Parts: sequence; C-alpha cells; structure tokens
Amino acid sequence: MGVLNVTPDSFSDGGKFLALSAAVDRAAAMIAEGALIVDVGGESTRPGAAPVGVAEEIDRVAPVIEAVAARFDIVISVDSGRPAVIQAATAVGATLINDVRALQQPGALQAAATSGAAICLMHMQGQPSDMQRAPRYADVVLNVASFLRERLHACIAAGVAPDRILLDPGFGFGKSLQHNLELLRHLPTLADIGPPLLVGLSRKSMLGEIARVDVENRLPVSVAAATLAVWFGASVVRAHDVAATAQALSLCNAVKFRV
Repeated sequence: MGVLNVTPDSFSDGGKFLALSAAVDRAAAMIAEGALIVDVGGESTRPGAAPVGVAEEIDRVAPVIEAVAARFDIVISVDSGRPAVIQAATAVGATLINDVRALQQPGALQAAATSGAAICLMHMQGQPSDMQRAPRYADVVLNVASFLRERLHACIAAGVAPDRILLDPGFGFGKSLQHNLELLRHLPTLADIGPPLLVGLSRKSMLGEIARVDVENRLPVSVAAATLAVWFGASVVRAHDVAATAQALSLCNAVKFRV
C-alpha cells in the first residue's frame, strides 16, 4: 500500500502532493514501483494534528481518487472514517476504507457497510490531538486484540462480509515505543484473530527513536520494520518508499512461501 497524502501537514510528506497533477504523478510512480494499493488521505492523523472540515477533506481526496481510478486499474483506499467522505470517495472509485477510528464515528459503519468497499479497522487510543501524551495499557497486545475483535464483530453484525475486512494494530497511535515493540513481536497473536493484518510502520517516530535518525533518513529502518511485520504475519504493508519496500518483501515472500 503506497501512501498518498494530499494534506499540507502530514508528518513526512505534507504539502508535496496538494496539486492534482502532482498527486496523480505520485500515484503513477508508486504503482510503477510495485504498489498494489494507493491510500489517499486528506486529513493528517499525525500526533497533535488538528481536524479539518468534512467538505475540505472531500475536496482534497475525491478529485484525486477519481483521477487515479480513471487512469489505473488499481485498488484505491480512502484514509478516512467520516460517513460523508466514505460516500464521496467510494462514489468516485475508492474500493477500500482505511479508518484509524475503526468506523466508530456516528454513521460511519453504516456508510461503509452499504458502500460495498473493503474495510480496514485500526486501533487507536485517544485521538490524534492527544494520543501520544501518556498512553497506558494493562496489556497492550490483549487490549488491542480485544478491541479489534469487538470492531470486527460489529462490522459483521452490520452486514459486512468477513472477507471484506482487514485489521491494523495502529502502530504509533496511542502507543509508547515499548507498546509498539510488543505489538510487533506479537503480530502472530493478532493474525490469529482471522482477517488479514495491515501494518503501517513507515518513517514513524518509533523507528526514528530506535535508529536515532530524523524522518528524512528512516528508509533503512522502515524497510526492516516492513520485512519483520510481513515475516510475523502482516498481509499488507503501508509504505512511503514503495520501491525499496517491495524489493525487500520480495525476498521475504520468496523465503516464506516458495519452494
């Protein structure tokens, strides 16, 4: 999954792809590098990020999704959980809803269920504005697993077919470095829940903390994290640096799955 942020304030690439032509060119580049999904986001969810209006979010993502869908035969994901955004995005070509709030906003689950799109449910403690202030868990793996199971069952009860659902443990969303490492070590436990796991570790601050590098220099550690995640059971990796990540995962998959 290649990351396409059409935002001015995302932590890594904010402001780079605000123009429609720049966004479509970026999608084309990621597809050429091996992306099978393009994830379009119109609202930053970095720690401390402020929300944007619904109309503004739609204005950011809908034209990009429509343009990419017209040009490429690719899965397009919308990184949002707002009902109106879900409806607008799926109307113009999005076939995956990637929601950091796991469809808990009023009307989101109903909008997603009726859209026909696949769904990714992510765990987050708190909200982007405050999630990293002092995250606490009795047991982060058990707590995250319990939440994901609850949201999975809520989706199924709303009429969503189980094979339309992915789960995301939410690395960096209301977790300390130790919490993130525990989740990475125990990805097999989360994979046992059933649906495929989607993992987003690319360029995140936890990697910078470990490698002691700023966001512009996190490619090697991001690729290592993606490889570990797939080795431990992730099915989809969300990445900014698609070419390098795809190369690393080709080796990982060759060792795991080929004779």
